[in-house]
Amino acid sequence: MPIIDKVAAAKQIGEFLQAVISNGGFKLKYRITVDPPIAQNREWEHPEILVEFAGPDSALLLERGGELLRSFELLASEILHLQGNEHEKIWFDCKNFRAMRIDELQTAARVAAEQVRRTSEPYRFGPMSSRERRIVHLALREEKDLRTESDGEGGRRSVVVYPGSYKTAAPARRERRPIS
Repeated sequence: MPIIDKVAAAKQIGEFLQAVISNGGFKLKYRITVDPPIAQNREWEHPEILVEFAGPDSALLLERGGELLRSFELLASEILHLQGNEHEKIWFDCKNFRAMRIDELQTAARVAAEQVRRTSEPYRFGPMSSRERRIVHLALREEKDLRTESDGEGGRRSVVVYPGSYKTAAPARRERRPIS
């Protein structure tokens, strides 16, 4: 479901960022773009709102794998009441971090694919966000001799790359107990 009024949503994000930046004492500037052009070689990514940061405190946004940048993005999603399946509608970026991370994940997916082919054993990535898992799944979607699955729960969810013929155990069924 698209964001109904993108301009109003962008304004809400701008108000949120202005408050966070001024109250947090950050030295940051940002640019909000509604319906940004689709990036070359990234046809499967279609953000409706893009927020790009710059300034002396840019490095703070990118520390620990972009944790603060992702936190700002998550808070903006909450402000707009976006559901989990709508997480691709807004993107926050700084110093081209997003494109570099996507390239890194795609390279890691190719390396994992080669290792699985060489060893015939599954390869498990470390825990990732749903966006990052999606990138890995998409990077390997054309590999007919492999398959990918997300495994785990919550913050421990990760991607596993399997040889196409690898048999996995059926997921354990949770026993439902009546509430006493």
